[in-house]
This record gives sequence, structure tokens and C-alpha cells, in this order.
Amino acid sequence: MAFYDLAKQEREVLVKQIQAVILKEMSVANYTAILPYFADEDTYIRKAAYLAIGKIYKMDIGHLPNIIELLNNLLGHDDFKVRQTVVNAAGEIGKSDFTVVQSFFDKGLLDEHHAVRNAVIGSVKKMGEVNPSPVLAWAASYLQHPDKEIRREICHGIELRGRKYPQDILPLLKQLEFDPTKRVSSTLVHVIGQIAYKKGCLATVIADLKTWQNKELVDQAILEIIDVHERYKDFAVLTQQEAMDYISKHF
Repeated sequence: MAFYDLAKQEREVLVKQIQAVILKEMSVANYTAILPYFADEDTYIRKAAYLAIGKIYKMDIGHLPNIIELLNNLLGHDDFKVRQTVVNAAGEIGKSDFTVVQSFFDKGLLDEHHAVRNAVIGSVKKMGEVNPSPVLAWAASYLQHPDKEIRREICHGIELRGRKYPQDILPLLKQLEFDPTKRVSSTLVHVIGQIAYKKGCLATVIADLKTWQNKELVDQAILEIIDVHERYKDFAVLTQQEAMDYISKHF
């Protein structure tokens, strides 16, 4: 039965059960009972499993060696869903301590399955929001990677931090302004648009774009910013017209 086919009380019981199983089996290095949760077809069961890892870590940091051993053992599993859950679990720990889980993201970026790589992006987003310094430093080291998909994924992964603190990621985004791959430059333009419509962000983004040298890409970014203010008008601080007026005055 799928997670959300259960009643709320039943879901709460299941979440506690998953956490108890992981805590018990992890301590004796027996992952037979844990694996089904990491491999479940239901994404919400897998989510309950990786959130349980985060709760166990927060409950007692002394569990960390056992957690890392568990995740290392399962990262090489044939089932991509297991590897995806491992990366997401590492992301829960990385919100507090990125250094101890960095290797999972180095490997996840190179995984053959897109679901695992997407888990890296999602984890970078959630870690970068609350633990930006080490996460952004790690991300920066991949911006010139020869694999265009890795450059694109890193660009996408740092987006969420930029929605509140665009000044933190704009120097990284600028490194991609002359990227020769259309898929990367399109993602770059998208991210610029996404970090420009929140409170106080437009001024920061426009001021930074004035220092960029790729005028064609900057023009595309400006059009995206204007369009985003209409597409996200229910969430944007400024109306599309106000955004256009500001850009006309300051750019």
C-alpha cells in the first residue's frame, strides 16, 4: 500500500517503524530489513527512510559512523532507487555537516541514472539554503567540469540559495556566462530569472549583470526576468511593469 493511501495515524506509525528498523539494524551492520525502504517503489516511503536517517543523526551524532557505513554500503547498489535514497539521506546530514558526506555527491554527480543525479541537485538545494559556505565551495569546483551535464546540474542546484541571497551565487553563475553549451546557458538564464523576483533581489541581480561581458546572454536574462515577474506574479514582490521600470532606469 502506498504511503498516502494510509490514514494519517497509520502514516505516523509507519514513519516511527522505519526509523526504529534503521536504528536497530544499522547498529549491527545488518541492512536486510533497511533495504526494502530504500528501494520501495513509493517515493514517499523512500523519503520517510532518508528523513529517518536525518532524525537519527540529529538525535545523537554518535550514530554518524554507523550512518556513513550504511550509506557507503548501499551507494553501490544496483537499484537506482537505493542510490537515490542514499544521496538524499546524505543531504539530510549535509545540512549540518557537509564535509562528512561530500564524497556521496562527488559520486552521485557521475551516476549513470538521472534520478540519482537529480537527487544531488535536490540535496544541493536544501543544503545550500542552510549550510551555504562548504556547499557552494564544493559546487564552484565543478563549474568548469568537462561534462556539460554536470555544469548544468550544479548551476541548477545552487538556485535555491540565490532566491534569498543572490549575492552568494551570482559570482558562481558569472563563471558560466560564456559556456558554449546551449543546455547550460539556458539553465543559467532560467536560474537568473528565478533569483530575481523575490524581495530585494532584483536590484542585486541587475547590478551584477551590468558587470557581465556576454551581452547576448545578459539580454536573454533580462527578458527572462521580465517574463518571470508575469509568470510568478502571485509571488513576485514587484509587478511586471514595476520590474520593467526598474530595469529601464538602472540598466
